Amino acid sequence: MDTTRAVDGIATLDHWGIMRARGEDAASFLHGQLTTDFASLRAGEVRLAGFCSAKGRLQASFVAWRDAGGDILLACARSVLPATLKRLSMFVLRARCKLSDASAEFVLQGVAGPQADALAAGLRPWHSSSSAVATVIRLPDAAGCARAWHVVPAGVSALPVSLSPAAWQWLEVRSGIPLIEAATVDAFVPQMLNLELLGGVDFAKGCYPGQEVVARSQYRGTIKRRMFLFDVDAAAVAGQEVFHSGDPAQPAGLVVNAAADPAGGGDAVLVEVKLAALGSGALHLGSVGGATLRQRALPYALPAEPAEAA
Repeated sequence: MDTTRAVDGIATLDHWGIMRARGEDAASFLHGQLTTDFASLRAGEVRLAGFCSAKGRLQASFVAWRDAGGDILLACARSVLPATLKRLSMFVLRARCKLSDASAEFVLQGVAGPQADALAAGLRPWHSSSSAVATVIRLPDAAGCARAWHVVPAGVSALPVSLSPAAWQWLEVRSGIPLIEAATVDAFVPQMLNLELLGGVDFAKGCYPGQEVVARSQYRGTIKRRMFLFDVDAAAVAGQEVFHSGDPAQPAGLVVNAAADPAGGGDAVLVEVKLAALGSGALHLGSVGGATLRQRALPYALPAEPAEAA
Protein backbone atom coordinates (compact mmCIF):
# COMPACT_ATOMS: atom_id res chain seq x y z
CA MET A 1 0.00 0.00 0.00
CA ASP A 2 1.04 3.58 -0.56
CA THR A 3 2.20 5.54 2.42
CA THR A 4 1.22 9.11 3.11
CA ARG A 5 3.76 11.69 2.00
CA ALA A 6 4.05 15.25 3.19
CA VAL A 7 3.03 16.84 -0.09
CA ASP A 8 0.79 19.71 0.83
CA GLY A 9 0.05 22.95 -0.97
CA ILE A 10 -1.05 24.61 -4.19
CA ALA A 11 0.78 24.64 -7.53
CA THR A 12 0.08 26.37 -10.83
CA LEU A 13 -0.10 23.75 -13.59
CA ASP A 14 1.32 25.36 -16.70
CA HIS A 15 2.07 21.99 -18.31
CA TRP A 16 -1.69 21.55 -18.85
CA GLY A 17 -3.76 23.38 -21.45
CA ILE A 18 -7.53 23.67 -21.78
CA MET A 19 -9.66 23.25 -24.90
CA ARG A 20 -13.24 24.50 -25.06
CA ALA A 21 -16.10 22.84 -26.97
CA ARG A 22 -19.11 25.15 -27.33
CA GLY A 23 -22.40 24.77 -29.16
CA GLU A 24 -25.54 22.66 -29.39
CA ASP A 25 -23.66 19.72 -30.88
CA ALA A 26 -20.57 19.90 -28.65
CA ALA A 27 -21.40 16.78 -26.64
CA SER A 28 -22.50 14.71 -29.64
CA PHE A 29 -19.43 15.77 -31.63
CA LEU A 30 -17.04 14.77 -28.84
CA HIS A 31 -19.02 11.58 -28.33
CA GLY A 32 -18.20 10.59 -31.91
CA GLN A 33 -14.51 11.50 -31.68
CA LEU A 34 -13.27 10.47 -28.24
CA THR A 35 -13.10 7.16 -26.38
CA THR A 36 -15.64 7.81 -23.66
CA ASP A 37 -19.32 8.77 -23.38
CA PHE A 38 -19.98 12.50 -23.75
CA ALA A 39 -23.65 12.21 -24.72
CA SER A 40 -24.58 11.61 -21.08
CA LEU A 41 -22.03 13.98 -19.52
CA ARG A 42 -23.83 16.00 -16.85
CA ALA A 43 -22.78 18.95 -14.74
CA GLY A 44 -20.71 17.75 -11.82
CA GLU A 45 -19.26 14.74 -13.68
CA VAL A 46 -15.65 14.50 -14.83
CA ARG A 47 -14.49 12.11 -17.54
CA LEU A 48 -11.19 10.71 -18.71
CA ALA A 49 -10.99 10.32 -22.48
CA GLY A 50 -8.58 9.68 -25.32
CA PHE A 51 -8.38 10.91 -28.91
CA CYS A 52 -7.09 8.18 -31.23
CA SER A 53 -5.83 7.95 -34.76
CA ALA A 54 -7.54 5.62 -37.22
CA LYS A 55 -5.03 2.98 -36.09
CA GLY A 56 -6.20 3.27 -32.49
CA ARG A 57 -3.11 5.13 -31.29
CA LEU A 58 -3.58 7.91 -28.74
CA GLN A 59 -3.00 11.44 -30.00
CA ALA A 60 -4.07 13.05 -26.72
CA SER A 61 -5.62 12.23 -23.37
CA PHE A 62 -8.15 14.47 -21.64
CA VAL A 63 -9.80 15.28 -18.34
CA ALA A 64 -13.19 16.73 -19.33
CA TRP A 65 -16.07 18.46 -17.54
CA ARG A 66 -18.87 20.97 -18.10
CA ASP A 67 -18.39 24.50 -16.83
CA ALA A 68 -21.09 26.59 -15.19
CA GLY A 69 -22.24 27.85 -18.61
CA GLY A 70 -22.61 24.36 -20.09
CA ASP A 71 -19.53 24.37 -22.31
CA ILE A 72 -17.34 21.28 -22.23
CA LEU A 73 -13.76 21.92 -21.14
CA LEU A 74 -11.04 19.41 -21.97
CA ALA A 75 -7.70 19.60 -20.19
CA CYS A 76 -4.73 17.96 -21.90
CA ALA A 77 -0.97 18.32 -22.01
CA ARG A 78 -0.15 21.78 -23.31
CA SER A 79 2.47 20.24 -25.60
CA VAL A 80 -0.17 18.37 -27.62
CA LEU A 81 -3.00 20.91 -27.54
CA PRO A 82 -2.29 22.88 -30.76
CA ALA A 83 -1.97 19.78 -32.98
CA THR A 84 -4.93 18.08 -31.30
CA LEU A 85 -7.14 21.14 -31.70
CA LYS A 86 -6.21 21.41 -35.37
CA ARG A 87 -6.94 17.75 -36.05
CA LEU A 88 -10.22 17.64 -34.12
CA SER A 89 -11.39 20.82 -35.85
CA MET A 90 -11.03 19.07 -39.21
CA PHE A 91 -13.89 16.75 -38.24
CA VAL A 92 -16.38 19.37 -37.03
CA LEU A 93 -17.76 19.97 -40.55
CA ARG A 94 -21.44 20.93 -40.16
CA ALA A 95 -21.74 20.15 -36.46
CA ARG A 96 -22.82 23.10 -34.36
CA CYS A 97 -19.68 22.97 -32.28
CA LYS A 98 -16.83 25.43 -32.00
CA LEU A 99 -13.49 24.25 -30.64
CA SER A 100 -10.95 26.72 -29.27
CA ASP A 101 -7.81 26.93 -27.19
CA ALA A 102 -9.05 28.32 -23.89
CA SER A 103 -5.77 27.95 -21.99
CA ALA A 104 -5.31 31.71 -21.67
CA GLU A 105 -8.83 32.06 -20.25
CA PHE A 106 -8.13 30.04 -17.11
CA VAL A 107 -5.66 29.45 -14.32
CA LEU A 108 -5.42 25.75 -13.49
CA GLN A 109 -4.08 24.92 -10.04
CA GLY A 110 -3.34 21.62 -8.34
CA VAL A 111 -4.15 21.38 -4.65
CA ALA A 112 -2.62 18.61 -2.54
CA GLY A 113 -2.94 17.32 1.00
CA PRO A 114 -5.28 18.70 3.69
CA GLN A 115 -6.00 21.79 1.59
CA ALA A 116 -7.39 19.54 -1.15
CA ASP A 117 -9.58 17.73 1.38
CA ALA A 118 -10.95 21.06 2.57
CA LEU A 119 -11.41 22.55 -0.90
CA ALA A 120 -13.15 19.47 -2.35
CA ALA A 121 -15.07 18.45 0.77
CA GLY A 122 -18.12 16.37 -0.16
CA LEU A 123 -16.88 15.58 -3.68
CA ARG A 124 -16.03 12.06 -4.81
CA PRO A 125 -13.14 11.45 -7.20
CA TRP A 126 -13.98 12.43 -10.79
CA HIS A 127 -16.70 14.82 -9.70
CA SER A 128 -16.74 18.60 -9.73
CA SER A 129 -18.46 21.64 -8.33
CA SER A 130 -18.73 24.76 -10.49
CA SER A 131 -19.75 28.34 -9.92
CA ALA A 132 -19.28 31.55 -11.87
CA VAL A 133 -16.04 32.06 -9.98
CA ALA A 134 -14.33 28.66 -9.93
CA THR A 135 -14.55 24.94 -10.64
CA VAL A 136 -13.23 22.41 -8.13
CA ILE A 137 -12.49 18.89 -9.38
CA ARG A 138 -11.78 16.05 -6.99
CA LEU A 139 -9.07 13.74 -8.32
CA PRO A 140 -8.06 10.30 -7.02
CA ASP A 141 -5.54 10.37 -4.18
CA ALA A 142 -1.88 9.72 -4.95
CA ALA A 143 0.88 8.57 -2.59
CA GLY A 144 -1.58 8.91 0.27
CA CYS A 145 -2.31 12.56 -0.56
CA ALA A 146 -5.67 14.05 -1.41
CA ARG A 147 -5.68 15.89 -4.74
CA ALA A 148 -7.96 18.42 -6.41
CA TRP A 149 -7.93 20.92 -9.26
CA HIS A 150 -8.97 24.53 -8.78
CA VAL A 151 -9.86 26.24 -12.07
CA VAL A 152 -10.56 29.97 -12.13
CA PRO A 153 -11.03 32.44 -14.99
CA ALA A 154 -7.96 34.51 -15.82
CA GLY A 155 -8.11 37.78 -13.91
CA VAL A 156 -9.86 36.22 -10.93
CA SER A 157 -7.74 35.84 -7.82
CA ALA A 158 -6.25 32.35 -7.72
CA LEU A 159 -5.25 30.53 -4.56
CA PRO A 160 -1.83 31.46 -3.14
CA VAL A 161 0.86 29.17 -4.53
CA SER A 162 2.82 27.15 -1.98
CA LEU A 163 3.89 24.00 -3.88
CA SER A 164 6.29 23.51 -6.78
CA PRO A 165 4.87 22.25 -10.08
CA ALA A 166 7.48 19.46 -9.94
CA ALA A 167 6.06 18.16 -6.66
CA TRP A 168 2.57 18.11 -8.15
CA GLN A 169 3.82 16.28 -11.24
CA TRP A 170 5.33 13.62 -8.96
CA LEU A 171 1.84 13.10 -7.53
CA GLU A 172 0.45 12.87 -11.07
CA VAL A 173 2.86 10.04 -11.86
CA ARG A 174 2.16 8.28 -8.57
CA SER A 175 -1.59 8.43 -9.31
CA GLY A 176 -1.07 5.96 -12.18
CA ILE A 177 -3.16 8.13 -14.52
CA PRO A 178 -1.35 8.65 -17.84
CA LEU A 179 -0.96 11.92 -19.69
CA ILE A 180 -0.11 11.86 -23.38
CA GLU A 181 2.75 14.31 -24.03
CA ALA A 182 4.25 15.40 -27.34
CA ALA A 183 6.98 12.75 -27.01
CA THR A 184 4.45 9.91 -26.80
CA VAL A 185 1.85 10.89 -29.41
CA ASP A 186 0.89 7.88 -31.57
CA ALA A 187 2.80 5.45 -29.32
CA PHE A 188 0.01 3.64 -27.44
CA VAL A 189 -3.43 2.16 -27.81
CA PRO A 190 -5.57 3.04 -24.76
CA GLN A 191 -5.27 -0.35 -23.05
CA MET A 192 -1.47 -0.12 -23.05
CA LEU A 193 -1.94 2.78 -20.62
CA ASN A 194 -4.72 1.11 -18.58
CA LEU A 195 -7.11 3.81 -19.79
CA GLU A 196 -10.05 1.41 -19.96
CA LEU A 197 -9.45 0.41 -16.32
CA LEU A 198 -9.64 4.07 -15.31
CA GLY A 199 -12.99 4.68 -17.03
CA GLY A 200 -11.49 6.41 -20.05
CA VAL A 201 -12.87 3.96 -22.65
CA ASP A 202 -16.55 3.14 -23.15
CA PHE A 203 -16.98 -0.06 -25.18
CA ALA A 204 -20.75 0.40 -25.56
CA LYS A 205 -20.92 3.92 -26.95
CA GLY A 206 -20.34 3.31 -30.65
CA CYS A 207 -17.85 4.48 -33.22
CA TYR A 208 -14.98 6.93 -32.92
CA PRO A 209 -11.63 7.06 -34.76
CA GLY A 210 -9.68 3.89 -34.00
CA GLN A 211 -12.65 2.23 -32.26
CA GLU A 212 -12.33 -1.07 -34.16
CA VAL A 213 -8.67 -1.45 -33.20
CA VAL A 214 -9.37 -0.62 -29.55
CA ALA A 215 -12.32 -3.05 -29.39
CA ARG A 216 -10.38 -5.81 -31.13
CA SER A 217 -7.54 -5.46 -28.62
CA GLN A 218 -10.05 -5.77 -25.80
CA TYR A 219 -12.14 -8.69 -26.96
CA ARG A 220 -9.58 -10.82 -28.76
CA GLY A 221 -7.18 -10.91 -25.87
CA THR A 222 -4.38 -9.20 -27.77
CA ILE A 223 -3.29 -6.84 -24.97
CA LYS A 224 0.41 -7.65 -24.76
CA ARG A 225 1.61 -4.53 -22.99
CA ARG A 226 0.52 -2.57 -19.94
CA MET A 227 1.58 0.50 -18.01
CA PHE A 228 3.24 0.01 -14.63
CA LEU A 229 4.68 2.28 -11.94
CA PHE A 230 8.38 2.23 -11.13
CA ASP A 231 11.04 4.09 -9.17
CA VAL A 232 14.44 4.73 -10.75
CA ASP A 233 17.59 6.39 -9.45
CA ALA A 234 18.05 8.55 -12.54
CA ALA A 235 16.34 11.35 -14.42
CA ALA A 236 13.76 9.95 -16.84
CA VAL A 237 11.75 11.67 -19.57
CA ALA A 238 8.59 10.81 -21.47
CA GLY A 239 9.34 8.83 -24.62
CA GLN A 240 12.56 7.31 -23.25
CA GLU A 241 13.07 3.65 -24.05
CA VAL A 242 13.37 0.90 -21.44
CA PHE A 243 15.35 -2.29 -21.99
CA HIS A 244 15.16 -5.78 -20.46
CA SER A 245 18.34 -7.45 -19.22
CA GLY A 246 17.60 -10.56 -21.25
CA ASP A 247 17.14 -8.74 -24.58
CA PRO A 248 19.49 -5.77 -24.90
CA ALA A 249 18.96 -5.37 -28.66
CA GLN A 250 15.41 -4.04 -28.60
CA PRO A 251 13.37 -1.91 -26.21
CA ALA A 252 10.91 -3.62 -23.89
CA GLY A 253 8.94 -0.50 -23.08
CA LEU A 254 8.57 3.26 -23.16
CA VAL A 255 8.39 5.90 -20.44
CA VAL A 256 4.93 7.49 -20.40
CA ASN A 257 5.46 10.12 -17.69
CA ALA A 258 8.22 10.82 -15.19
CA ALA A 259 8.79 13.19 -12.29
CA ALA A 260 11.44 13.65 -9.62
CA ASP A 261 10.59 12.66 -6.06
CA PRO A 262 10.36 15.92 -4.07
CA ALA A 263 12.01 14.10 -1.16
CA GLY A 264 14.98 13.17 -3.35
CA GLY A 265 16.22 9.77 -4.44
CA GLY A 266 15.37 9.60 -8.13
CA ASP A 267 12.24 9.64 -10.26
CA ALA A 268 8.82 8.07 -10.24
CA VAL A 269 8.03 6.76 -13.72
CA LEU A 270 5.03 5.32 -15.51
CA VAL A 271 6.30 2.85 -18.10
CA GLU A 272 4.41 0.97 -20.80
CA VAL A 273 6.12 -2.41 -20.97
CA LYS A 274 5.79 -5.88 -22.49
CA LEU A 275 4.03 -8.17 -20.04
CA ALA A 276 6.57 -10.90 -20.78
CA ALA A 277 9.38 -8.63 -19.59
CA LEU A 278 8.07 -8.64 -16.02
CA GLY A 279 8.51 -12.34 -15.31
CA SER A 280 12.26 -12.41 -14.75
CA GLY A 281 15.40 -10.33 -15.22
CA ALA A 282 15.46 -6.57 -14.79
CA LEU A 283 14.32 -3.46 -16.64
CA HIS A 284 16.75 -0.62 -17.25
CA LEU A 285 16.32 2.99 -18.29
CA GLY A 286 17.80 3.93 -21.67
CA SER A 287 19.90 0.78 -22.17
CA VAL A 288 20.74 -2.45 -20.35
CA GLY A 289 23.56 -0.50 -18.73
CA GLY A 290 21.18 2.16 -17.45
CA ALA A 291 19.59 2.59 -14.04
CA THR A 292 17.44 -0.31 -12.83
CA LEU A 293 13.69 0.18 -12.57
CA ARG A 294 12.09 -0.93 -9.30
CA GLN A 295 8.43 -1.81 -9.69
CA ARG A 296 5.92 -0.23 -7.32
CA ALA A 297 2.27 -1.15 -6.91
CA LEU A 298 -0.22 0.92 -8.86
CA PRO A 299 -3.07 2.47 -6.85
CA TYR A 300 -5.59 0.36 -8.80
CA ALA A 301 -5.84 -3.29 -9.78
CA LEU A 302 -4.76 -4.69 -13.13
CA PRO A 303 -6.54 -7.67 -14.72
CA ALA A 304 -4.84 -11.05 -14.56
CA GLU A 305 -3.37 -11.44 -18.02
CA PRO A 306 -1.02 -14.34 -18.71
CA ALA A 307 2.55 -13.30 -19.45
CA GLU A 308 2.74 -15.83 -22.29
CA ALA A 309 0.13 -13.74 -24.17
CA ALA A 310 2.86 -11.13 -24.60
